[in-house]
Amino acid sequence: MELSSTFCRMQENVQRDRATNAKLQNVRLVAGKAAKAWDAVALAAEQREARRERTRIIADIKAFQNQPAAIEDRLLSENPDRGFENFKQAREDPRRSSSAYVRIMRSALCGMQKCRS
Repeated sequence: MELSSTFCRMQENVQRDRATNAKLQNVRLVAGKAAKAWDAVALAAEQREARRERTRIIADIKAFQNQPAAIEDRLLSENPDRGFENFKQAREDPRRSSSAYVRIMRSALCGMQKCRS
């Protein structure tokens, strides 16, 4: 089971509080080492979560690129009967428009900024 970064940070804070408030020296030492260990695990979890987010964004972009042409592009077809034939299908699926590409790119940029901070 993989631990989330929020859980690891919470455990790190618990251990830091324990190290700060402990009366015995050995308890402070052990809690301090545990806090450092939780910090290392939290960093790994944050990197793993960021990598998953980047992978998801890339997969969304690739999936969008593999979709058929948008409604606007179909209407500009040299063969109008095919363009209009597919118009009804395209209108029923809102993911197949150019605005979907804009939404995907915005979420990608927001996701990348979160990953870097």
